[in-house]
Amino acid sequence: MHPLPYWRLSGFYFFHFAVLGAFAPYWSLYLQSLSFSALQIGILMSLLLVTRIFAPAAWGWLADHTGRRVMVVQLAAISGLVSFCGFFLGESFVWIFLVMLLMSFCWSAALPLIEAITLSHLGDSTDKYGRIRSWGSVGFILAVVGMGYLLDVVDIVWLLWVVLAFKLGIVIFSHHIPETEVVGYPVDQDSIRQVCKHPEVIAFLISSLLMIFAHGAYYTFFSIYLVEQGYDKGFVGWLWAVGVICEIGVFFLMPWMMLRFSLKAILIFSFACAILRFLMIGWGVEWVLVILLAQILHAATYGTHHIAAIMVVHHFFHGRHQAKGQAIYTSVAFGVGGTLGAILSGYTWDEVGAEMTFTISAVSAFLGMVLVAWKMKSLIN
Repeated sequence: MHPLPYWRLSGFYFFHFAVLGAFAPYWSLYLQSLSFSALQIGILMSLLLVTRIFAPAAWGWLADHTGRRVMVVQLAAISGLVSFCGFFLGESFVWIFLVMLLMSFCWSAALPLIEAITLSHLGDSTDKYGRIRSWGSVGFILAVVGMGYLLDVVDIVWLLWVVLAFKLGIVIFSHHIPETEVVGYPVDQDSIRQVCKHPEVIAFLISSLLMIFAHGAYYTFFSIYLVEQGYDKGFVGWLWAVGVICEIGVFFLMPWMMLRFSLKAILIFSFACAILRFLMIGWGVEWVLVILLAQILHAATYGTHHIAAIMVVHHFFHGRHQAKGQAIYTSVAFGVGGTLGAILSGYTWDEVGAEMTFTISAVSAFLGMVLVAWKMKSLIN
């Protein structure tokens, strides 16, 4: 087996999530500066997720067809960089819509493929996954905090240049990751459709959809919500960072947690934390301590859930199904769930208000928790 390319994988995660740290919290503010309505912002932000419904499958097919997953990641990184340049060329709703659609299609390829590549490099040492993935969280923190302070002193248009620089970093590191051999397993004799028809796989995918749906309002309107309540952008950046700082701690604790608790128990815990978190954000925004505690819970609602979910995918999808499994998980959870969450929150934000929008998020997390507790039997031990 080739030595683990720790820093090359870590560097890719760093810049991938640095883009997300600059983009996710502040892109809605950029769209707001273009005088778009809440519904238009919800639609545009949903494009980041709409493309995850079909793009991972398309890129995954290309990776399987060529047998060169790293090459596909490199292609997606370059096309993502080039397509992002379109934002410098126009500001109309239709133009921004088209550019975001193209950029998001390219963006959707990287993470499910890089997760599969990382797990292939790790082999049986999956306990090291959290250490590599934690560098993505470091990139996110530096980007979200730095961008918050930067936007307090410069115009929002500078966001474009910062994201462009981070995307260049993705391109550079993607060209230094070695390919891995895809090892077949006896379970590969089952078709991917047969695996997906398993009741526990269906329950897991729907519960993941509900969890990401619950985060739709958070990723789309959290920054706008706080700024409208009088929080300055630098502090908003720190609030985003607090959640991810706690998330890093979870990445290092997960090997210990997985030795002592089942994946099912860890998933139920993350859903319970999500219920509490979204109710706190919706109804306690005027209290800084409440919002701070809600952000600490991000460690569970994203960090704990994400690693547990990746391990569940690894549990159900083996060998040559691994990349497809990651793509299916991304498509269903982030694609369908994230899209519906972003679009619905754009509608409810104006119609019923922020409090009820985040209450809907809490209800979605509750339904996901019930589904995991009821249907996922094989993950008890």
